[in-house]
Amino acid sequence: MATVEHCLYCFETLAARLEKRTPMTLYQVQSSWAAYPKEDSPPTTKPKLPALQRLSESRSSSTGSSTPSSSTSTTSLTPASSLSSFSPIGLHPRRTSQRSSTLTESPLFVTWNTLSSSSPHQKSLRGCIGTFTSTPLSAGLSSYALASAIQDDRFSPISLRELSSLEVSVTLLTDFETCPSPLDWEIGVHGIRISFYARNKRYGACYLPDVAVEQEWDKEETVVSAMRKAGWGGRREKWMEVGDLKVVRFQGVAESVGWGEFRRWREWVEKGKEEGK
Repeated sequence: MATVEHCLYCFETLAARLEKRTPMTLYQVQSSWAAYPKEDSPPTTKPKLPALQRLSESRSSSTGSSTPSSSTSTTSLTPASSLSSFSPIGLHPRRTSQRSSTLTESPLFVTWNTLSSSSPHQKSLRGCIGTFTSTPLSAGLSSYALASAIQDDRFSPISLRELSSLEVSVTLLTDFETCPSPLDWEIGVHGIRISFYARNKRYGACYLPDVAVEQEWDKEETVVSAMRKAGWGGRREKWMEVGDLKVVRFQGVAESVGWGEFRRWREWVEKGKEEGK
C-alpha cells in the first residue's frame, strides 16, 4: 500500500522542481521520516465520507458477501501495445495507516488536489496521471508526481505559489482481474479499466476505486461514465452493444499528505542540517 513517505517524496519532487533545487531521494525521505518525531505533527484523521459511510452500513447489514481475490499479474492484463497512462477524474483519497517497507515497484497513480481555504475537507482535482505498468517506486513516483502536476492537459501546470493549497495522494494498484461481465466488480473495493470498439475505433478509460463512491454512482452508471470519458457518444441504453467491451477490476487504497504536514517535516529536515545532524 502507499505510505506517507511516498506522498512526501512526491511533494519533495515537485517543490524541488519549482524551487530549482536538488530533491531528496526516496531513500532519504524514508530514512528521515523514520526519525521524524511524529508527536510533533497534529492528528490528520479525516471523517468518513457520507457515501462511504452509507456503503459501509449497507455492507454490515448484509450477509454472505465476499470480496474475490486473484493472483493475476498486472503485466498479463496490460499488453505492451495498449496505453499505459490514464488520467482518472473525481478522486478524493482517504488516509490509511497501512505500510509496506518491502515493496519496490508497482502500478501507481499520483493525484494533486486543491484544498478549500474555508474547509480543509473540501477539495478539487488539480491533476492526476499514472500507469498500469509495474514501475520502480523511486522513478515512478518522481515521474508521475511531475507529470500529474505539470502535464495533465485538463489543467494548467501547478505553480510555486499554489503549493501551500495542495494535497497529494498516491495510489498503488493491486489485484488486477478481468471481469467475467462488465458489472462484476464491487463499489468501494474496485477501480475499473475499460476498453471497447465503436465505429472501428478502440476506446479506453479508467476510474480509481474511490470515484464511484464519491460520485454516488451505481455500477452501470460508473461503466457508462467511463465510456463517456473515453469518448463514446452513443445512447446510454446502447452501452452493452459496443464491440469487445472488456472491464478489468483492480484494487488500491490511497494515502494522502497535505502541504502543512510536508512543510513541518521539511523544516525539521532543514533544522537538522543546520545543526549538523
